[in-house]
Amino acid sequence: MATNATSDRVLDVLIVDDDDADTLMIEEALLAAAPPPAVHRVADGSEAMDYLLQRGAYTDATRPDLILLDLNMPRMSGHEVLAAVKSNDALKRIPVVVLTTSTALPDITASYTRHANAFVTKPMDLDGFEEAVQKIKNFYNDVAILPD
Repeated sequence: MATNATSDRVLDVLIVDDDDADTLMIEEALLAAAPPPAVHRVADGSEAMDYLLQRGAYTDATRPDLILLDLNMPRMSGHEVLAAVKSNDALKRIPVVVLTTSTALPDITASYTRHANAFVTKPMDLDGFEEAVQKIKNFYNDVAILPD
C-alpha cells in the first residue's frame, strides 16, 4: 500500500549530518512545518548504516520515509552511504535527498549516478535554508506517494 497526503501517517525523516548547527536548522524547519514529521538524526555515515540496518544501539530504529543526507562526513561519506542504501534491496526504495553545502558538478553527478532522488544545496541564509527544508518536507509529505 502506498502512502500520500491523504494518509494520517506521520512522515519519518532521518537526518544524516555531522554539523550540529545545520542539523538544528534542519530539525527546526521540519518541525515548524505542519504536520511535523518524526525526526531522527545520526552524525555520520557509519552511524547512518547502523540506524538503517538496525544494528548496535539502533536495534529498535524505525525505517525512515525520507533520508536527508549530507555528503562530507567523517568515517563514511554521504556518497558511500548513498551507494550502500541504493544497492540494498531492503533500503533502496527510501527516497534520499542529498542536502549539502556543495555546488560542485562532480558531487551533483555522482549523487544522481548513485540514484539520489534529489540534490539540494544548503542555502547560506536562514530564511532560504528553512524554506528549502520545508519544501522538501512538503513534497514528500503532501505530493509524493511513498511506499510502505
